[in-house]
Amino acid sequence: MMFRSLTLSLFLSLNCLSSDVAGMLQGESKPPLKMEDARRQLNLYRSELNSFRTQYGGGYALPHVKFFQFGMGNRNKLVYRDGILLNSLSGDTLRIWDVKEEIILPPDYAVFLMTKKGEKVCISEDQAGVWINDRLGRHSVVKTDCRLKLPDFKGNRFPMVLKVLHHEILINILDSKPLPNFFVYKKPWRRDGAMMAMCLEKTGNLALIKDWVLSLDNPYDHNNGSISGKPENEADNLGQTLYLLSFFTNQHHPLVAKILEEAKKFEKKVDGKLFISGRSDFHEVPVYQTKWMKFGLKSLKMNDPYQIPSISDDYSSLFWWDYTENYLRCDEYSNDFYPYLGWARDHFKGTITGPVSNQDYPLSWETKASEADYSKLSVIDQVYVDEKTSAPHTWHASEMFLTLIQIQNE
Repeated sequence: MMFRSLTLSLFLSLNCLSSDVAGMLQGESKPPLKMEDARRQLNLYRSELNSFRTQYGGGYALPHVKFFQFGMGNRNKLVYRDGILLNSLSGDTLRIWDVKEEIILPPDYAVFLMTKKGEKVCISEDQAGVWINDRLGRHSVVKTDCRLKLPDFKGNRFPMVLKVLHHEILINILDSKPLPNFFVYKKPWRRDGAMMAMCLEKTGNLALIKDWVLSLDNPYDHNNGSISGKPENEADNLGQTLYLLSFFTNQHHPLVAKILEEAKKFEKKVDGKLFISGRSDFHEVPVYQTKWMKFGLKSLKMNDPYQIPSISDDYSSLFWWDYTENYLRCDEYSNDFYPYLGWARDHFKGTITGPVSNQDYPLSWETKASEADYSKLSVIDQVYVDEKTSAPHTWHASEMFLTLIQIQNE
């Protein structure tokens, strides 16, 4: 599950451009600041982050592991931890430093190092790519030159938090596929992908997922398995897929006709209202599914024969951006293992109970998901495998991002 201008950020004493400044690609520079200024910049971020936690649902304890990821969008995926830069997918070591001090600045997309020999190193990412600055100069990391847009979110209430949430969305795009977390999921989920697309549209980065969207040939993602072990045809996928297609094509795309035929299999009529009703996340949620179907049809400017049923539906409040008047109170649940549910419901109801992580990075997560394979998270730390927690997680990051954006624009 906006902001074209960029401003100059801080230069640090490590002879390295901040990600914002490098992203402008205009060759502008300021005198580098001292190491204490780097610490001060980190403290400013922590102050903003603590204010964010206080205003919303507080901090949720994630493993205390210091790491940062590079490779937003369709770039090679890298992870830094404990003086080592690794290939995230293979686990291969790319660089090792004997570190005396490290400063990880998530909103600057940068890690700053002082080695025991006094060498200053900066690993950073900007709109042009991933870079390493050391005593030999500034070097581009191979296969990280895919262009993307990194707004500074100036004028928003929590601009540094927004930059980190944007990173957590972009870092999980792999080969054009919008994944919930690229370590634990091999395939995109349509509902997560649709929420990511809402964010990408606002930051001018939709092109990053265009190839994946136009390659779709099935109305369903078939990611959830039923009790029988067979993949489920989840009815909400139909509207989500229409919505994704609407960014890059029109109603004549061949998959659209397939979706319309599939929708007929889920149609029901009660009290004169035609709607769709099937299973999503192992239960029937006809209001949520019909809202998605209507929204997908509207996005493609197509005829809409459906009406939202007057039925209690515990997923109805996850759909907060349209059809908000169609809601009946029902038993809903919040579970910090799946914090995107609570954030979406808060957005719908105007409440502020959703948690954010207690770490500088990452801010989003998912725990003990039924279809996730957590084994590859050992590249970051075994504790993530043991606790079955993937972080960051794009549906959660998207819900937080969109909440902050909407509040700012009201």
